[in-house]
Amino acid sequence: METIYDAIIVGGGPAGLAAAIYLARAKYSVLVLEKEKFGGQITITSEIVNYPGVLEDSGTGLTQKMRQQAEHFGARFQLCEVQSLQLEGSIKKVKTDKGELSCVGLVLATGAHPRQLGFPGEKTFQGRGIAYCATCDGEFFEGCELFVIGGGFAACEEAVFLTQYATKVTMIVREEDFTAAKSIADEAREHPKIECIFETEIIEAGGEDSLEYAVFRNNRTGETWRYEASEHGRFGIFVFAGYVPANELFKDQLELNQGGYLVTDRHQATNIAGVYGAGDICEKDLRQVVTAVSDGALAATALEKYISKTCQEAHLETIKIQKTPQPKVKHADAPLADDRFISQEIIEQLAPILARLDHEVTLKVAVTNDDFGLEMKQFASEFAALNDHIRLDERTDAPASPYIEVLAEGQDQGIIYHLVPGGHEFNSFVLAVYFSGCSTATPLDASIQQAIQSLDTHRLDLYVSLSCTMCPELVQACQRLAIENAKIHVSIFDINHFPQKKEEYKIMSVPCLVIDEKEVTFGKKNLETVLALLKA
Repeated sequence: METIYDAIIVGGGPAGLAAAIYLARAKYSVLVLEKEKFGGQITITSEIVNYPGVLEDSGTGLTQKMRQQAEHFGARFQLCEVQSLQLEGSIKKVKTDKGELSCVGLVLATGAHPRQLGFPGEKTFQGRGIAYCATCDGEFFEGCELFVIGGGFAACEEAVFLTQYATKVTMIVREEDFTAAKSIADEAREHPKIECIFETEIIEAGGEDSLEYAVFRNNRTGETWRYEASEHGRFGIFVFAGYVPANELFKDQLELNQGGYLVTDRHQATNIAGVYGAGDICEKDLRQVVTAVSDGALAATALEKYISKTCQEAHLETIKIQKTPQPKVKHADAPLADDRFISQEIIEQLAPILARLDHEVTLKVAVTNDDFGLEMKQFASEFAALNDHIRLDERTDAPASPYIEVLAEGQDQGIIYHLVPGGHEFNSFVLAVYFSGCSTATPLDASIQQAIQSLDTHRLDLYVSLSCTMCPELVQACQRLAIENAKIHVSIFDINHFPQKKEEYKIMSVPCLVIDEKEVTFGKKNLETVLALLKA
């Protein structure tokens, strides 16, 4: 019999999490799908002080609590990439890179991603002086002058955040004044390390191997001026110019406004029955956590009625869930109560996943006698103890730098971690072990599998930061290539421990992918994108 969920939610940010809470609490079977990290864009925000009832929290902390609440009521969660949607009919189809799923109702909470402005030099110098995330890339600009492009909430917040690294931050605002709320705008305006230039925009950035100059234009007078690195030293540009709706999955099926945002009614319903929108993907005046949560709750309560009616009329039988008390989830990037890397709560969550291992996985650890190497050894020892199919093999000769290599049945998988797998890369490491040791893991699409098998020999070096939300997608894509094709070798480096590589490849943003020690690219990439690069 086909497994049919009452509802599938695409997107694990605040809107999707709120919808999951309401639907699961009403005893509907709910599956939340997310391709990167549960929590969404808000997880890069270090401080939230305007969410009602919460005096202060981080984006990660707040959304972790939302997920715990949804899990408590029985909602299920799965990391995967949605590839296509079939929206018509009483049963909706969701095709993912881990198989096809069916549901009666669908909530689209796909959010939005940072907008690129398109000025000459923007794409060329992305990762070499131009960045889009202060949390991920701010540390690369220690002691530099920085420009922040934009005058909205994100621009103001990130400009203030960047002052902890920069000698000076200059905000370039196209409008006559900030468009952010007065409180955050005043914080930026009054900061001693921030200068604000209004009615101005960037029109060009350039240089040879790295960013060397930027050209700006005053839109009121038409006057242009040029900033030269040769006069001021190394500098950077952070672009915070709004967001682009993530509508690729459904832009040809659902009604969108001129900006590409979903058009919904007051119940968050789209123009197709049983399909609802929530959060930043929707047409709305205010994009905040509180409005995203409101959207999710509205969509869920409207969907409850639709699901019950449709199941009755179409004689559909969906899977059922039971509310069971869940232990408090303590994610890998949360602080532990003691000096262990893997908490008891995480161990309990990993148990059913690792129970599917059916052949031996070896963690080959090369240790150096410093904090980095000893931490790596402790992590690997703790992880190997989680399942009888995982074995620890410690090298006795001292390497130049420590690493953890993943082997399956004693065979090299082409995956080496030059980092302690914590932060946002904990899940990546779990998946490397899972796909290496589970013969029944969900296979890739046949066409993608064929494309992977046709690849020639390649060395892929990935430079990441454990605080970056964009890195895991690239790491997981590249290590899957290595598992499926023995000619692909992947090394993942924590850039903070390899400053010489930062200089060699002029890395000023993560994730950074170096192909065959020659081609350097920046930004998050999925499996198909990496495949296209390797076939080019």
